[in-house]
Amino acid sequence: MTQGYRTDTYGSAVQAGASRGWKETASRYALLPLRIFLGITFIYAGLDKLTDSAFMAATGPGSVGELMSSVRDSSAIPALVDLALKNPEGFGYAIAFGELAVGLGTLFGLLTRLAAVGGALISLSLWLTVSWQTDPYYYGNDLAYLMAWLPLILGGAAVLSLDALLAARRGR
Repeated sequence: MTQGYRTDTYGSAVQAGASRGWKETASRYALLPLRIFLGITFIYAGLDKLTDSAFMAATGPGSVGELMSSVRDSSAIPALVDLALKNPEGFGYAIAFGELAVGLGTLFGLLTRLAAVGGALISLSLWLTVSWQTDPYYYGNDLAYLMAWLPLILGGAAVLSLDALLAARRGR
């Protein structure tokens, strides 16, 4: 690096001795509100499914089996719904535990990019199955969640995260 400059968290050259301005601080913390929102939302979604006995059933009102049966013919990928219908309870538990793991990883910033990929895959699968028929498309929330995961896949968790703590310890 050229004398008089240092490298910041993102690998950019910054003049040595220059104090961090509010713009740089805001940039460092920009993904934190998204991480908190997605983390809490996915933890809540997972726990909500796990504690709802009606949801975890193969049949009946409010069950994952009935939900998947009702969207089968209108989904973008009916074969994906058919796969879920082979074992609706197992699919329900997989989604619930997946949401819980994704939410915890995102909220605590542990393996954040991997958690974000998991969140994006869950959102993508739900968009292609459950909310595919939503018209107009912007009424469905799964597509918006899919897009919300992309910045975390790209940016990870640079601040207030276990990832950053572990990286700092490795750097010592």
